[in-house]
Amino acid sequence: MTDIKKLTSRDIAFMGMAVAIIEACKLVMQGLPNIEVTSFFVMLFTLVLGKRMLLVVPAFTLIEGCIYGFGIWWVMYLYAWPLLAFVTWLVRKKDSVFLYSIISGMFGLFFGALCSIPYFFIGGFAMMFNWWIAGIPFDLIHGASNFVIMLLLYRPVRKVMDNIGI
Repeated sequence: MTDIKKLTSRDIAFMGMAVAIIEACKLVMQGLPNIEVTSFFVMLFTLVLGKRMLLVVPAFTLIEGCIYGFGIWWVMYLYAWPLLAFVTWLVRKKDSVFLYSIISGMFGLFFGALCSIPYFFIGGFAMMFNWWIAGIPFDLIHGASNFVIMLLLYRPVRKVMDNIGI
């Protein structure tokens, strides 16, 4: 699919399932500290759905705001998840589980830095920097778990998606 304006009912169904899978998995894993499969699925669905992710990521972000409220954390989602999808889209022609694992791990590692940006506008550089530094232990967990999750799940989940024709 090259034109997002030519969505079929099948495309819309797959995009709805993508949003539901991301949201359901996020909900199921919310008790684990910075261990998530949202990054995995954003990357995988970007590789499979291509430009259709331009609709999936905002839908996921909007649902997150509706469920948990539209706080400062939500502003971070407006650019963090699209950034991951964009970076993944840039390397979409590579079929390297190791490359995708590195990207996923780096995203997790730098997620706190990305999320600290709104705090610059609230309290300046000191607030932004302190917020980021305080979260580094969680970023380390996030980066390591993202790397391992992508490394272990990419091939089997991608094979299933290819077999069902997504």
